[in-house]
Amino acid sequence: MSIDEILEEMDELLDKASSVPFAAHKKVIDGERMRELINDVRLNMPHELKEAKKIEFDCQRILNEAKLNAESIIRKAEERAAQIVSREAIVTEAKKRAVDMLTKAQAAAKNLQKNAVESVSKMLNDTETHYARNLQSIKAVKGKITSSVNIGGNNTNINIK
Repeated sequence: MSIDEILEEMDELLDKASSVPFAAHKKVIDGERMRELINDVRLNMPHELKEAKKIEFDCQRILNEAKLNAESIIRKAEERAAQIVSREAIVTEAKKRAVDMLTKAQAAAKNLQKNAVESVSKMLNDTETHYARNLQSIKAVKGKITSSVNIGGNNTNINIK
């Protein structure tokens, strides 16, 4: 029996059924016969409908898997982005520290250079003062030598202290 024939028989069953008193739109039918016809419809469903249900189930399963995969990919991308941001923060901090270290090193070098210039300048000033005193002593001795030498040649007394 085809589905169309079964549906036709169900339609006839409804047409032949008697109406319920005071409710003309309601009918009394043979429930057992209707159940048999419904089961016949289920058994005689075309193969294409069963395939369509199977395809629909597979589509739903594939969509669910795709959704799970998409969520996993998004989660991994977010984790990767967080790692990249973290690395960028580390690089930024390292650059900042490097600039700080370079600035401190340059300041220390300038300070060291200033101290070296001051130290050399002090040593040169001390040396100049020392040589100036020695020059004065030399000039004093020279003056004594020239004044104590008797031009006549009699008395030559040299007192060097």
